[in-house]
Amino acid sequence: MRILLAEDERPLSRAIIKLLEKNNFSADAVYNGKDAISYIELGNYDVLILDIMMPEMDGISVLKKIRKSGNNIPVLILSAKAQVEDKVLGLDSGANYYLTKPFETEELLATIRAITRTTGSVDTKITYGNITLNRATFELSSPEGIIRLANKEFQMMEMLMAIPRRIIPTERFMEKIWGFDNDVEINIVWVYISYLRKKLSSLGANIYIKASRNAGYSLEELQ
Repeated sequence: MRILLAEDERPLSRAIIKLLEKNNFSADAVYNGKDAISYIELGNYDVLILDIMMPEMDGISVLKKIRKSGNNIPVLILSAKAQVEDKVLGLDSGANYYLTKPFETEELLATIRAITRTTGSVDTKITYGNITLNRATFELSSPEGIIRLANKEFQMMEMLMAIPRRIIPTERFMEKIWGFDNDVEINIVWVYISYLRKKLSSLGANIYIKASRNAGYSLEELQ
């Protein structure tokens, strides 16, 4: 799952990004409302965490613009504005949830899980062949054992298992997992595919990751 954080307080932004990445989310940060709009229009995010008081365009204006365009991305407002009328305005403008600062980290993470469940985005577990991926624990399992995946391994496996037998372009992995603002070489995707292949093999999987030349990767069943 990829999250966009729009928060102009940079120390707080860095702390939230670190928290999200520690909990197996990918996250990008922007520091003003106009950049939030530009990033969301790319269509590469599953959740938006949105501050209200930001330069160039405030969070409520961002939210209204997103909703007016027909974008139904789950939005969590995270704001120091704690009056009832502020919460009502945020929710009426299209937010899925309103969380006030300061906040507890566990509440933030639980809220992200709740608003993605509400929008019907995912089941907790995905199974293909004899392999199951648990989105809550980040574990890959088979009748032969369980392995806990690292952050980017989990995200890559989730993408593959969500649409088995369909080719995912290498560029799509880069966009979804590493984001647009990165200096990582594209061959990093192959490195992580290699990690996942070894873990599937150690679990005795009856599925495998197939490479399609100049196209991408897909999850297939062994014949």
